[in-house]
Amino acid sequence: MSNQDLQLRPGAPRTDTRPSTTAPRRIRLRNPFARGPEHQRPERQPRPIPEGLLRDATYRRDGIYRRSLAFADIFSAAIAVLIGVPMLGEDALNPLALLALPLVLVVGKLTGLYDRDEHVLHKTTLDEVPTLFWVATLYALLIWLCGDLIVDGHFGRDQAVGVWGLLLLSMIAIRAVARRIARSRSPEERCLVLGDAETTEWIKRRFDQAPGLKARVIGSWPQQRVRRFDPSNGNGSNGANGNGATLESIVRSERIERAIIAPRGELSDELLETTRKLKALGVRVSVIPRLLEVVGSSVEVDDVDGISLLGMRRYGLGRSSRALKRTFDLVGAGLLLVVLSPVVAAIAIAIKLDSPGPVLFRQRRMGREGVPFEMFKFRTMVDGAEAQKAELVIQNEAGGGLFKIKEDPRVTRVGRLLRRASLDELPQLLNVLRGDMALVGPRPLVLDEDSQIEGWQRTRLELPPGMTGPWQVFGSARIPLDEMVKIDYQYGANWSLWLDMKILLRTVPFVLGRRGL
Repeated sequence: MSNQDLQLRPGAPRTDTRPSTTAPRRIRLRNPFARGPEHQRPERQPRPIPEGLLRDATYRRDGIYRRSLAFADIFSAAIAVLIGVPMLGEDALNPLALLALPLVLVVGKLTGLYDRDEHVLHKTTLDEVPTLFWVATLYALLIWLCGDLIVDGHFGRDQAVGVWGLLLLSMIAIRAVARRIARSRSPEERCLVLGDAETTEWIKRRFDQAPGLKARVIGSWPQQRVRRFDPSNGNGSNGANGNGATLESIVRSERIERAIIAPRGELSDELLETTRKLKALGVRVSVIPRLLEVVGSSVEVDDVDGISLLGMRRYGLGRSSRALKRTFDLVGAGLLLVVLSPVVAAIAIAIKLDSPGPVLFRQRRMGREGVPFEMFKFRTMVDGAEAQKAELVIQNEAGGGLFKIKEDPRVTRVGRLLRRASLDELPQLLNVLRGDMALVGPRPLVLDEDSQIEGWQRTRLELPPGMTGPWQVFGSARIPLDEMVKIDYQYGANWSLWLDMKILLRTVPFVLGRRGL
């Protein structure tokens, strides 16, 4: 047997008895612990991630908001520490007090203050006030514990409380300004709705009406097409509209930054798969929760051995919540009447001088539990205007069961000014004191409008009607009746005292912006 026919056993040393006529070969020893080809892991294929304008716009927007909010918080901390501490005490500041300013960024990061805006479309400061409360509390506590490093002397309790109050108020005010500036500097967010055409039009209309929202619906994509689409292919296998368009090509060509999923029917794993595919394209995802449209968004998350359950609160207010809301209404209405009494008197005189007729206009509206009541308003129309309503029905602009004319010929000169400033609503403070109404609640409808509401929509009558409400600050004065009652239902399902306070605070810019006209 020749040397060429030698077979080596696995792991045996390699030998060669042939004469060395050439340069020695490099011997590669086999690693006995190495896996064979059949056991090797397949190479992971990179996911297709869009580049260029799409990601640049997204990162630029996030950066603008983060830097603006960080600057606002540093400025707020400077007001609280560098100005508030010396004003509330007699001790001089230590130079080390400057090191306390960046501490607010650490506390804010721990509470997620700088991460929320990238996940939501409506970036508002009011929604994060509870979080700002805890940030100010924790920051003031840390400053109090390190008080000897802040001042050359004793850091007192009054100074700690002052730091807390100044920081909270400054963060609310300056963050609101910072968001407004960031919104003006950031590009518009381009959205694609995954749903039917009707849902897309509804979302688009609400986006157009929402104040402070810098986002636009570019178009829609039927959700059933996404089921056949796999971005890992790189080519997108579902031809749409017969022109070869795919979800990936639409995302790239239209520079889509956010997808809004409006699921219909069963959710199960289909929604998860759709979300995964969109995230693989680098698109942010928002979902319209169909279930929460009925039960509201105020839920408690319950984890039972790995099973996530949502505990739904009952609709309406319990006994203690009704008492709390009533106390809030009495105190608020009483204070407003005292403060605004000179304005009320001046308006009454102006109405009398402008046109003949009573100062107050009384109209029967549907109240709580379906009991009608007389609602008071300053008279803004000529006396007997209700009798002329039938002649003006053809000019109605609201639709959907409501009656609203922008240039109503029945409105007087003083009445037009009162409506622009919403001062004609002030006498309803008397209704609040009487218990007929609340400061915040569902819209009080006239009897013929209320007769069009049927079924579950009448649950809105479990709450007292309000001088203002979500229908005014979240929508438009001319939204259809069916959408208004849905907004009222959501209010009742999610009620909290903080929600009432937010609506009251949002009513102020709404009135000043005259968006109700």
